[in-house]
Amino acid sequence: MIEILNPAELARAKDTGALVAGILQTLKRRSAVGTNLLDIDRWAETMIAEAGAQSCYVDYEASFGRGPFGHYICTAVNDAVLHGMPYDYTLADGDLLTLDLAVSQGGVAADSAISFIVGESKPPESVAMIDATERALSAGIAAAGPGARIGDISHAIGSVLSEAEYPINTEFGGHGIGSTMHQDPHVSNTGRPGRGYTLRPGLLLALEPWVMADTAELVTDADGWTLRSATGCRTAHSEHTIAITNDGAEILTLPK
Repeated sequence: MIEILNPAELARAKDTGALVAGILQTLKRRSAVGTNLLDIDRWAETMIAEAGAQSCYVDYEASFGRGPFGHYICTAVNDAVLHGMPYDYTLADGDLLTLDLAVSQGGVAADSAISFIVGESKPPESVAMIDATERALSAGIAAAGPGARIGDISHAIGSVLSEAEYPINTEFGGHGIGSTMHQDPHVSNTGRPGRGYTLRPGLLLALEPWVMADTAELVTDADGWTLRSATGCRTAHSEHTIAITNDGAEILTLPK
């Protein structure tokens, strides 16, 4: 299903996007050396409830996971990159942490992810990888607008990641979003320009460049959800929800 939102729904989407961005920034500030991933999950649960919103994750079941996810945020550390299920792990100095959060409020969902390094140690290779995903995300957003095609976004994202010499996995990518978290169209992190669905005002997309340092192959944890790099290398992931407008693309999950 490809969903086109009306002006009232778009207004609610902006509120949801602001909530997601605010929660992620609060969690980033709290995520320090010694923080447990389960504490991050509990903080997310509390903030979602206090806002009168609903988690898109806790009851979520998908073909690529095993049973309901059962948590309120994805927490991926170092070699974990997608669908990171929180568990009893204490963050250490230099850990590369990705927080991925999707929330529904007023009947409209928003989805965003940030990667950052915990503590004082900043491994240059990890900094560069995070930067590449952020630049790729910016390029994808710049390519989005009414009349553009999904392939234009994918090509823009893939060009940045390829130039940075990261392998690109095409199993998972961006997606449409609206009254539900995952919708069509799929937005691959590489592709050919001028191909695919033509973007229309009112369409929401979650764009999410992610990479692994030296492989495009994923392996699944015993938890049935967490996806890790097959080689154990580090990973990074950046995501925003955007709305296609008459003038281009508006980022709904941009921190204030």
